[in-house]
Amino acid sequence: MPSLKDLRNRIKSVQATQKITSAMKMVAASRLRRAQEQAEAARPYAERMERVVASLSRRMTGLSGAPPLLVGTGRDEAHLLVVTTSDRGLAGAFNASILREARRRIRELERGGKQVLILTIGRKGRDSLRRDYRRLIWESLTEVGRRRLSFEDAREIARPILDLFESGRFDRCTILYNRFRSALTQIVTAQQLVPLTAPEGAAAEEEGAAGAVHEFEPSEEEILSELLPQNLAVQIYRALLESAASEQGARMTAMDSATRNAGEMIDRLTLNYNRTRQAAITKELIEIISGAEAL
Repeated sequence: MPSLKDLRNRIKSVQATQKITSAMKMVAASRLRRAQEQAEAARPYAERMERVVASLSRRMTGLSGAPPLLVGTGRDEAHLLVVTTSDRGLAGAFNASILREARRRIRELERGGKQVLILTIGRKGRDSLRRDYRRLIWESLTEVGRRRLSFEDAREIARPILDLFESGRFDRCTILYNRFRSALTQIVTAQQLVPLTAPEGAAAEEEGAAGAVHEFEPSEEEILSELLPQNLAVQIYRALLESAASEQGARMTAMDSATRNAGEMIDRLTLNYNRTRQAAITKELIEIISGAEAL
């Protein structure tokens, strides 16, 4: 049985931990509000951009000279996976869920005889995948948007991806990230960036506007040559914003749970301490009484 001193030290240790987790919860809550606002503000633009490019892509289907970013290379041999995680832990299952999906996809692609390249965003993804798939990691990025995430951060990520695609290193590119739904719920999402895939509902929207006649100035080819690289950066930016909001939501929830668990542990340790102290006092009284009766 632990001594009273051991129990006191244990209670003080858990109380110190509880103060840390409570402070981290408040910090995550304040950051979550800003990150959620950014993510929700970026969604309409990113979704509309995706639909516009998808609409133009359907007009280019089957035409010669269609941009490879739009229609692909005609092969399905090499895949680039962009795995978006956080630089820091203590965020519950936020990183584990993304890494689990990434490993599943890597195994599935390798079983199919595909070549796999990995771009990791975040220290946690880099450190975890490096243990098993070091040979597949093409690039690792950390501290992305550490102070404040901006569109320039996404543009800096999109630029080397475009260069890699133009050099023929991959045929398809997919980004894995957590889509923010609430502080309690984050959805693991896989979005294909290259070649472009039409978003859900885009086909129905196109059918609804089938009778409309559109004229483009400049031509569709010139518009796509500008829009496709821009759309790649926009979709990466949306994924980064969603991931940032999901990270803060997951961390706030995890720290709230840790704070409550610490409180329950303190209550149990305090009860145990009081019982042990009472037992020690009772033992001393019995010894005093026994000694007095012996005299």
